Parts: sequence; structure tokens; C-alpha cells
Amino acid sequence: MTEKENKRKINVPVMANLFAEGKKPEYLFWVGCAGSYDDRYKKVTRDFVKILEYLGISYAVLGNEESCTGDPAKRAGNEFLFQMQALGNIEVLNGYEVKKIITACPHCFNIFKNEYPELGGNYEIIHHTQFLNKLINEGKLQIDDKEFINKKITFHDPCYLGRGNNEYEAPRKVLSSLKSELVEMNRSHSKALCCGAGGAQMFKEAEEGKKEIYNERAEEAIATKSDIIATACPFCMTMLTDGIKMAEEDNVEVLDLAELVVRVLKL
Repeated sequence: MTEKENKRKINVPVMANLFAEGKKPEYLFWVGCAGSYDDRYKKVTRDFVKILEYLGISYAVLGNEESCTGDPAKRAGNEFLFQMQALGNIEVLNGYEVKKIITACPHCFNIFKNEYPELGGNYEIIHHTQFLNKLINEGKLQIDDKEFINKKITFHDPCYLGRGNNEYEAPRKVLSSLKSELVEMNRSHSKALCCGAGGAQMFKEAEEGKKEIYNERAEEAIATKSDIIATACPFCMTMLTDGIKMAEEDNVEVLDLAELVVRVLKL
């Protein structure tokens, strides 16, 4: 490893190591399956960690102790598998006395917030767009840059963040802070069209029809003539990227909000 590469390396704190030293970080960053294994969303994980490190946030990850939340199993109808996975996670989280969880996945966010409590998992759950907005409101994350001042950005509402949990404003406030021009699609907020991956649809073959949902949604985004399609969900990221490729719109980027903030901060 070169000296330059070594300087860029981030040593992400692991909960087990900190707990063994008698330390309790304020936040657990739940990376999620996509953030851990999907090559595209690993970039979002790295960029969000860069922000946490830059701001000196007290956080840690579970590392090898993190398992799937059980959301795909539950959405596919396997309640037994979901409860097995959830109870295992709750045991680990409670063992570390976790109080606050940040995640960049709306699916993890939704199931932690709305379905873990009935199994004994009671935590303060924060989506990373809410966390970024909170940092901006508190003056801890100061954005004073013209990186996107002449850019048009449209935001795709993830179902499990928007309709599922009524969070529409946090991501838009973060985008507004970038000084870009925010352009809404015809269907947005509570009327937004799903990317096509929710409810475990990501893991099954498409049903017979005239058009894939992600193509329909990508066409709506392209119609805004935006330079960037912003989203905040790994499933939406995959589907919209595929839709842009199918439309052969090479000049349009699909980016997570964490990636946009990192560009402004020049991290």
C-alpha cells in the first residue's frame, strides 16, 4: 500500500472492540446487506463513513456480527425466517446496549422502526438522509460550495422512506442545501412511482407486462431534464441505474445523497 492510499484508509470502529474497552458509541451504523455486498452501494457506505469520520461522530458498526434484518424474508411471506433473523439481531443489539441506529437502507429503517419493537427491539431509528439533515440544521455540517449550483437534480422517493414512513422533506432539504435546482417528477412525494424492487420484488422474475416499472420510472426522471437522479435506497439505486442504461442516457448520473454531500465536502 502506497503512502497516499494509506492516508485515505479509514479504520471503521467495530462495536465489539469498543465495548471490550468499556466504550459505548452514540450511534450504531447498520450497514445492511446491500451496503456490505453490493459493489455499487459499497461506495455509498464508504462515503457515509467519510462524513461520519469528518465530523467526528461517535459511531461503530457490528462488522461480522451484523446479519440481515429479515426484511426480504418477511416481504416474501416467510415469517418464521424473519423472526429467527430478527431475534438474533435483537440479542446482539441489546447485548451492546444499542440505543440509536443509523442506516442508509429504507428497508432496514422501516423494519427496525415498525416491526422490531413487537419482538423486543426498541431503538431510535434514523435514516441517513434524516441524519444529514439534522447535522445541517445543527450547523455541524456546513455546505458552502458551488459544486452543484448549475445542476438540475430530481429526487426519487423510496417507498419505505416516503409512503412507508412519511419522510419526504429530509432528503429534499439536504438537496436544497447543495444549492442545486431541485426538479420534481410528475409523480413524487406520496404519489411517487415505486422503482419496482419493493416487497421482495427485487428477488423474483418480472411478471408479464408491457414495460418494466424501473423503465417507466427512469423515463419520468429523464423527462425532468435533470443532470442527476438522487435517491436514498440501495434497491432504488439498482433499478434506476438499470433504467438509465436501458434508455442509453449516459449523461445522467444516479447518486445517493451521501455521495452528493461527499462531493461538496471534497472528501
